[in-house]
Amino acid sequence: MEALLVNYVEKSLEQYMRRNAVFLCERLYAEFPSEVNLQLLARCYLNNNQPHSAYYILKGMQMAQSRFLFAIACLEMDLFCEAEAALLPVKDLCAEVPNGAAVQYLLGIIYRDTDRKNKSIEHFRKTLSIDPMFWAAYEQLCMLGEAEEAAICFGDATVPCVQEHYLGNASSCLQIADTDHSSDSSQRFGLEYLSRSDLKQREGNNIRVMCENNHGGPSLTGAVRQSKNSCCSTSFLSTPSPVPTQLSDVAPPPLVRNIHLRQSEDSLRPNTQARGKFACDNESAQIRGSLFFDSGLRRSARLAVGHRSLNTSQGSENKAKSLHASTKLSSETCSSTFCQGKLMETYEVAVSEFGATSSSLSSTADVKSIQHEIENTKLSSFISDSATIKSGISNTMKLLRTLGEGYRHLCMFRCKEALNVYQKLSSKQYNTGWILSQVGKAYFELVDYLNADYAFSLARQISPYNLEEMDVYSTVLYHLKQDMKLKYLAQEMILVDRFAPQTWCAIGNCYSLQKDHESALKSFQRAVQLNSRFAYAHTLSGHEYVIMEDYGKGVECYQTSLHVDARHYNSWYGLGMIYLCQEKFEFAEHHFRQAYQINPLSSVIMYYLGTTLEALKRSEEALEMMEKAIVIDNKNPLPKYSKAKLLVTLGKLNEALEILEELKECTPRESCIYALMGEIYKRNKKYDKAMLHFGIALDLKPSIVDVAKIEAAIEKLIIPDEMEESL
Repeated sequence: MEALLVNYVEKSLEQYMRRNAVFLCERLYAEFPSEVNLQLLARCYLNNNQPHSAYYILKGMQMAQSRFLFAIACLEMDLFCEAEAALLPVKDLCAEVPNGAAVQYLLGIIYRDTDRKNKSIEHFRKTLSIDPMFWAAYEQLCMLGEAEEAAICFGDATVPCVQEHYLGNASSCLQIADTDHSSDSSQRFGLEYLSRSDLKQREGNNIRVMCENNHGGPSLTGAVRQSKNSCCSTSFLSTPSPVPTQLSDVAPPPLVRNIHLRQSEDSLRPNTQARGKFACDNESAQIRGSLFFDSGLRRSARLAVGHRSLNTSQGSENKAKSLHASTKLSSETCSSTFCQGKLMETYEVAVSEFGATSSSLSSTADVKSIQHEIENTKLSSFISDSATIKSGISNTMKLLRTLGEGYRHLCMFRCKEALNVYQKLSSKQYNTGWILSQVGKAYFELVDYLNADYAFSLARQISPYNLEEMDVYSTVLYHLKQDMKLKYLAQEMILVDRFAPQTWCAIGNCYSLQKDHESALKSFQRAVQLNSRFAYAHTLSGHEYVIMEDYGKGVECYQTSLHVDARHYNSWYGLGMIYLCQEKFEFAEHHFRQAYQINPLSSVIMYYLGTTLEALKRSEEALEMMEKAIVIDNKNPLPKYSKAKLLVTLGKLNEALEILEELKECTPRESCIYALMGEIYKRNKKYDKAMLHFGIALDLKPSIVDVAKIEAAIEKLIIPDEMEESL
């Protein structure tokens, strides 16, 4: 009964029938209460978006897998202290956690979210040292601005490490086989005295040990079956005692971000939060499957055929031993879920054959000969496939190297370099939603909104279900004043996932473009409610408050965004703009410089930093900053105009006039350009040209403030002529 329920629970999880899995697993644990079955129940709760339930049932459990699942539940509920205590040894916090790359990554996430940047970086780097194909760790390092070159993290030197983790070597295979040979005769020929559950549990333990050795940590997706006595092993950690909330009966804070989901929607729609946190594991599993699954399956099938033919002439003990050897081999070359299903199927065949031929027993020598033949087949298969697998690993690392270098350049805002790297990808990889979204973001940072729109539109065509970076796309359309296109994008995103923060950012930009700032602000706040760590939603809220001239709340939003992501330069820029408007130039300079240090290739940031320096009467520094901005983006007219003003201030009138003549050709309908040219002609005592340009400036309908300045300049221009006539 236990084996049957476990099999159906795993099958329900594989088929995403989460509610059915929860119900059956609750029946399983009620009938067979054990910590291993409790782990399976916790997996069902986590897959069904019930982290609270997993938290309560796993609290105080001592197995490593139980503590790992408990930490996952704590992270879903933002209980970082308890998650950290579950993942770290209690007695010595400096000791290495023996649970592989996944635990190191989770610790990095915990330290990142609790403002311990250095420790976070350390654990993300440990993750890559354990598993070089752990892309999510490298992604986090890029976001923190601390990633090494992709050639180091995904270089050829990492190929043996990947091969060791996911393939193993021939000596380890033989060592495992020799260890099993040393078992006594009572274990070898005592299969008829084992109950159904005992055999299943012993085979499950072999799977658990091999999978943990190969993958460096426990797996959430596999069928992990542990024996009750194995909790005494040194790889398991004791219950974290220092955490008061773990010992108390006080309920943890409610999971606010999940209360909007109805039960019917939970059972059908996957959890976006869990999907984001475990994306690295899914990607690694897909890569491992494409590299190793086929060869491993062929080896297992070949051996299975061999020992089934031998079973027709051998006794029941030989059948059991062949079954055990085949089970061990398949557990080395496939995932734990696949192995569990194959074990159960093969077990049924073995038990039925054992019942029919239980009277006939073979000698120990025959069993050994069969086992040696299986081992030789295993070794030859390993050697023949190792070259192909190594080539596959090299190609995968080459792909990750290119992707990593492009992503690192983009996170450092070296957008042109990132675009050049992405151009090296094959057409199959380049024409994917993720790559095209990164290309669109690169053009957005370069203020090339037309190319950004084109790249994002291609990404939408290829993967309309993908909402990553679509908040940036909505901002691109906002800057292009594409009202109808922005509305259509918002509607499409609502149909895909109305609970995604990116969707509400697009809705907010749509309202903001229509000058409905109250509705826009509500939309951005809704995005914050859905994901409080979505920094861009906080920044967009700050922008709306600034438009509404509520600077106090705008500062709060920008500061919250920086608390989530200290490298979010848009928030530093927003704070600088607020202080510039309030004429607090020293504060404005500080915040613009912070933004400039993060993104030193933004002409917009350079322009406003130069404007602040000009207000502080530091004209030479301001002129230098404007020249840098012009070099970065020669199409941006603002730095050129400011440079002309600074040259006028410094008395370099002819140089300023040359720049203004160039600007007049590019932007012929800007009144400020003609007004400044009139001022230069006035200083050169060319009053006729000065009057002409002042008149053109007035005809272009400038603002009321500029009209007053131009009229005052004209009056000062006329006074000397009247005085000459009176004389």
